[in-house]
Amino acid sequence: MDARKIDRINTLAHKAKSVGLTDEEKREQTLLREEYLESIRASLRSRLDGIDIKEADGSITNLGEKYGRKKGH
Repeated sequence: MDARKIDRINTLAHKAKSVGLTDEEKREQTLLREEYLESIRASLRSRLDGIDIKEADGSITNLGEKYGRKKGH
């Protein structure tokens, strides 16, 4: 998500607190927030896919492969 959209989210949040939002602005705010959350989730998944755990038996398990988010190496 680019900085312009994040700025718009913040602008709408401030406006909602001060004077309120129109129905159209409320819809825009909801869509932008959903897009923002999806980008955060994707970033977190990407980071977790890169984590390898050393098991007690000495083997290495990739969390992305173990939990089905990552398809092969």
